[in-house]
Amino acid sequence: MDRIIEEIREDLTRRIAVAADRLTDRTLTEDPAYAALTGRAELRERIHHTLHQAVEGLVRSARGLPVELSDARATGALRAGQGLPLDSLRRTYRYGGRLVWQSLTEAVAAHDRAALPRLLPGAGALWDVLDQMTDAASEAYLRAGAERGERERERRAGLLDVLLDGSGPVAEAAAQLGLPERGRFAVVVLRPGGPGTPGRPDGRPGAGPDAPRLLWRIRADAETGLAELGHHPLESLRGLLAPLGVRAGVSPVVGAPAELAGARRLAALALRTAPPSAAPGAALLDERLPAALVAADAELAARLRQVVLGPVLELPAEDARVLLTTLGTWLACQGSTTQAAQRLYCHRNTVSNRLRRLERLTGRALSDPAHVVELALAHAAVTQHPAPAGPTPAAAPAAPAAAGPTPAGTVRRSPRPPG
Repeated sequence: MDRIIEEIREDLTRRIAVAADRLTDRTLTEDPAYAALTGRAELRERIHHTLHQAVEGLVRSARGLPVELSDARATGALRAGQGLPLDSLRRTYRYGGRLVWQSLTEAVAAHDRAALPRLLPGAGALWDVLDQMTDAASEAYLRAGAERGERERERRAGLLDVLLDGSGPVAEAAAQLGLPERGRFAVVVLRPGGPGTPGRPDGRPGAGPDAPRLLWRIRADAETGLAELGHHPLESLRGLLAPLGVRAGVSPVVGAPAELAGARRLAALALRTAPPSAAPGAALLDERLPAALVAADAELAARLRQVVLGPVLELPAEDARVLLTTLGTWLACQGSTTQAAQRLYCHRNTVSNRLRRLERLTGRALSDPAHVVELALAHAAVTQHPAPAGPTPAAAPAAPAAAGPTPAGTVRRSPRPPG
C-alpha cells in the first residue's frame, strides 16, 4: 500500500487539495454550526491537514507504525472549546474519509488502472485509520468539554456564593448569572443529607419552560437554590420541589439580588421550623412565623420547653408523647376538640380529658389566648428539638401548689395527679 501511494504521491496531493475545497464548501453549506463558528480559510486549512494526515496514517499503518493522532486530539479540543457540536465534528471526519478513498482510487486509476485491485486491501486499513482519528478527536472533545463544564460550574458556584453570602460584587455576580437588577427572587434551602443533586444546575425540574428559574449551589453542609420567580407566586416552588422528596425551607420574596443573602438566612430558618421527622415538603417562612421565632434562638427555645412543658416532659415517655400529640393536633384543628378526636381516632371525651390533664400539669388554661400562645410556642420548641421524655436523675417530685396569692407574672400550677 505504501508503495502505491508513493507512486501516485504528486497526483494524490493535488486531488487531496481539491477534496479539501469540496468538503469545506459542503460543510459550510450544510452545517450551520460550522458556518457560525469559523471562516472558510481556517476551516479549509484544518480539513486539508486532516485529509493529509489520513493518507499519512495509511502509509504508517502499512509499515506497521502507529498512526499519529496528536493533530486529531488538538482538533477535538479546539472544537470543544469553540462550542461546536460533537456530531458536526464526527460528520466532517466521516465525509473526509469518503473523499480520501475517492481521491486514492482516482489517482491510482489515472496512474495505472490495472493496479486498482492492489488498492482494495487498503480500504479496511484506511477506515481503521479514520476510526482512530475520529475516536481520538472525539475523546479529546469530550475531555475538553468536561473540563470546560467543570470550570463553568466552579465559576457559577463562586458567583452564587457572592449572592447567597452577600460578600463581594453582588451586582456584577447577578449580571453574570443573567439576573435582573430588580425582580422577584426567593431562596430555597434543602435539608442536608437529601438524595443527591436536585436537578440541573440551571434548571426547571419537573416543570415547563415558563416555570421559575432555579440556580442550585450544592455544598457539603447544604443545598441552596436561588429562584427567579418572575410573575409566578412563591407557592409555585412547592410544585417544583415536590419531585425531590426532601424537606425544604423557602424564604419570603425579595426584590433585588442584594437581598438574597438575607433571604438565604430566612430560608434556613424556615427549614428549622420543621421537625426532623416531618414528611417531605416545602416550609414557607411566612406561613411559620411563630415557629420561626422559636427556631431562631435555641437557648430561648430550650427555656420555653422547660418552663411551659417541663412537667409534661418529665412524665414517662409514652404519657408525654400522648399529651404532646393531643396538644399539637388540637392546635392544628384550631381548638376544635371534635376534629382533634377524629384525627386521633379516639372519643371526644378522651381528648378533653387529656387536655384537662395538660392544663393541670402546665398551669396553663386553653381558654386563655395568652396561655394558648405559650403552649403553641413551647410545642413548636419540642417538635423542632425533641428532648428526652421521662424524669431525669435531677428531677424532684412535684410538690403541691402553695396556698395563697399567685405572684404577679406567674401562673399557679395544679398538683400533679397521682399515677
